[in-house]
Amino acid sequence: MASRKPSTDDTTQKLKEDLHHLTQTIEDLVSATADDSRSNIKELRERAEKRLKETRDRLESRGERLYDEARDSVTHQVDACDRYVHDNPWTSVGLGAAAGIVIGMLIGRR
Repeated sequence: MASRKPSTDDTTQKLKEDLHHLTQTIEDLVSATADDSRSNIKELRERAEKRLKETRDRLESRGERLYDEARDSVTHQVDACDRYVHDNPWTSVGLGAAAGIVIGMLIGRR
């Protein structure tokens, strides 16, 4: 599990950089519209569109990768829980009963 922390930090840092670059380009576009120079606006607009497309593509790929990692992690945890329940059925029944009693008491207070 410790191996995923640097990956998440790297992804977060890259996301911040992408958003910073996108924000910078949009700010340039907004400031260029004040000049009302048609060629300057067209160039900045094309640059903003290009950077927006690149950022969207990177975010989609990172989102898919994070989803896959989360799915794999949850699958691993579910498998471990299933093995524990099969290896220790009476302990699992006792834990389930205790959780049911606690939840019942909490609901009963209302």
